[in-house]
Amino acid sequence: MRAPAGVHTIVSMTDLPALFAAQGGVATTAQLLEHLSRSRLDRDILSGELIKVWPGVYSPHVPDAMTRLRGLDLRAGVPVAICLGTAAAAFGFDVQDTHDLHVLTPPGHQLRDGDGLVVHRRDGAPLTLVDGRPATAAAWTAVEVARSLRRPRALATLDAALRTGTCDRRELLAAAARQAGRRGIVAVRELIPLADARAESPMESETRLVMHDGGLPAPELQYEVVDRNGRTWRLDFAWPDLNVAVEYDGFDWHSDQEQFRRDRQKRAALNEAGWWLLSVVFDDVRVRSWDMVRRIEIALERAQAA
Repeated sequence: MRAPAGVHTIVSMTDLPALFAAQGGVATTAQLLEHLSRSRLDRDILSGELIKVWPGVYSPHVPDAMTRLRGLDLRAGVPVAICLGTAAAAFGFDVQDTHDLHVLTPPGHQLRDGDGLVVHRRDGAPLTLVDGRPATAAAWTAVEVARSLRRPRALATLDAALRTGTCDRRELLAAAARQAGRRGIVAVRELIPLADARAESPMESETRLVMHDGGLPAPELQYEVVDRNGRTWRLDFAWPDLNVAVEYDGFDWHSDQEQFRRDRQKRAALNEAGWWLLSVVFDDVRVRSWDMVRRIEIALERAQAA
């Protein structure tokens, strides 16, 4: 069984692997000197046998985020709570691919910002556990992360938080109320009613926000259509009463020949079933958003007039 964070496990002189295993892949300089001479420790660090995680904390392997967090636990003597992007990643809704560790200052301890480490004070932030790690609560985290982002990515964060099922809209509204008066909260509060768990990617969220801001009627998300051969196709955005749909095409999909072939089949099957299918790409959303809105608007008008 792994020792609790901050507990210096006593092992035999030759049992360093057991020490690292007991502490999640980390050990302090003081612990290592119980088993190694200072010269041997210096040689192992210089050769790369031991890798510095934090000042005074080392690992035998290149540390990942969890190893780095366990290293902080050793330094602080208590489990360190995560927040912002690090907590969002633990909950499964980090749309920013956060690399820095964002943690809360442990009560009674002092951690300082460092390379890849950002230490925050969040007095009153509700805490929960994620895989045994203290973290700011999911809804609080989603709202707090969203406050720091542009509106499109803020909506993507809220969508993703709902999609994970770690919080619901009521909890997001409550978290926003508790963060009243903080920078960016007004924009986030306005976005929460638009958040939708059915959005499957950040760019789909951004596309939907462009549609909303452009005054288009709200589409159905992930709408299913059965073609004339009985196959079911799912559409990113659909106006079923008009048989108009929009698909967001990421360029990465087109590197997959099988996916590209399936996209062609989908388009042909939907056209045969009487659907008008438009495709949009990154530049349509980020660069030519009003042109995209106009194209969709024209398609809706034509379908309505038909």
